[in-house]
Amino acid sequence: MNPNDVVTRIWNRDASLWKSDEDNTKVINNSLGWLTVASEMLDVVDDLIEFADSIRSRGFQHVMVCGMGGSSLCPEVLARTFGRRTGFPELLVLDSTDPDVIAAFKERIDVERCLFIIASKSGSTTEPNVFQKFWYEEIREHRENPGENFIAITDPGSPLVDTATELAFQRTFLNQSDIGGRYSALSYFGMVPAALMGLDVRRFLERAREAEQACLTEGNAAFQLGALLGESANAGRDKLTLVIDPALETLGLWIEQLIAESTGKEGKGILPVNGESLGHPEVYGGDRVFVSISLGQVSNETKAKLDRLAAAGHPVVYREIADIYDLGAEFFEWEFATACTGWRLGINPFDQPNVQEAKDATKELLTSFERRGRLEERTELATDERLTIYGAEDGDKGSVADVVKAHLATVKPGDYIAFLNYIEETPEIDRQFHELRTILRDTTRCAVTVGYGPRFLHSTGQLHKGGPDTGVFFQIIANDRTDFAIPGEPYTFTILKQAQALGDFRALAGRGRRVIGIDLGNDTLRGLEELSHIIRLRG
Repeated sequence: MNPNDVVTRIWNRDASLWKSDEDNTKVINNSLGWLTVASEMLDVVDDLIEFADSIRSRGFQHVMVCGMGGSSLCPEVLARTFGRRTGFPELLVLDSTDPDVIAAFKERIDVERCLFIIASKSGSTTEPNVFQKFWYEEIREHRENPGENFIAITDPGSPLVDTATELAFQRTFLNQSDIGGRYSALSYFGMVPAALMGLDVRRFLERAREAEQACLTEGNAAFQLGALLGESANAGRDKLTLVIDPALETLGLWIEQLIAESTGKEGKGILPVNGESLGHPEVYGGDRVFVSISLGQVSNETKAKLDRLAAAGHPVVYREIADIYDLGAEFFEWEFATACTGWRLGINPFDQPNVQEAKDATKELLTSFERRGRLEERTELATDERLTIYGAEDGDKGSVADVVKAHLATVKPGDYIAFLNYIEETPEIDRQFHELRTILRDTTRCAVTVGYGPRFLHSTGQLHKGGPDTGVFFQIIANDRTDFAIPGEPYTFTILKQAQALGDFRALAGRGRRVIGIDLGNDTLRGLEELSHIIRLRG
């Protein structure tokens, strides 16, 4: 097919470019609003600026996005990349049900001077709903009209619209319903937080609109990127390794969700590898594509490493962002590229058919908890003074070291290893996992990813279950230091997180994926040190 035909058909919103059956066509036809949203959002910039000024004048010190997946990752990129803007509230993002994370946020904010954004496309997603209940009750203890500290971003007609009305939220922003969560960066989901934190939203959207116009042309850069990723994946190079400038590093989380959730289905998929340090060519298998994204020119050190990889036969793509406002363009171009990748893979890049599996399993477990007063127990395969290993009912038992080594022994060329962490994300824990993933990559020559739940359930979780059976999973759990009740619910945040972890485990195991659970006990860091020791011995 001529490249221009693909570009033209995308802009003509021709669903048959991807799929022609009725069910897929219906989904696709209701998923292409992102193509022109930048232009449409420019029409409401004055309203966003006026609203942001009103919030600033009321003395709010923090704005907290309470969301999950597509509704939270763009704000996370903006908060981390731009930092706090002088004279404006600091933007925070809560997308974890870990009570230790929530405790840290409680310590960080003055709840009366925090504006909470409840962000949910469907309005029925568990995490933003429980966040809303928790923070609403916290504010109720201090003021008679807690709704004044809340706004909502959701689709028209969602249950969140009714909740916002009932609880007298300050405002509800109704997003276009024909934009999927992971394609929503340039819509209200991304631009309301951007305005509130003090960004020049007009400038940001104008950069996005420039990219939109550039993608009208034949063989544009976004099309070339998407076609390359798709062709490479079809040829076995299905591990997209992101090499991102430290000033932009959080962008990798957003790209990870976009690519993994869009492509990981029908036994196909591209695994984004985010946050990995570049190694020598000999530590990589033949399944990699490297994409560098730099702020200005790529550093000489990084360029030298990528040159060695290119010389060894690995595809290397360079993308350069002139200044951080070009993130607006980068968001759009990656969305367009992903649509093109979906065409090359022959899949629908706008659905997420397997995300619901873990949600359903979690709901079933919570219903059982309400009835029995406890969660169902896992199958224990091994335990020692610090670690406990869980697995399938027919899993081989033995010592902790034996079970871990046996699990790693299943890794073969072309596989990937994924750490699925239902623990608090801290710099110390991140460092531990960085060391672990480097050891495993160097000894297995396989890609290693690290994700924190429940965030990844709404992103790479789709690829884990719907993509190729090439994942070897370590689900990491630990005991929380604290816990909080969820108003109106019979369970706490700890119970919810445990149910999410167990539901995810069952969804993976039910598909025959290679997965074990590792309980680190009361001391997460010491538990990780022991796991690292076992893995080092294995290497």
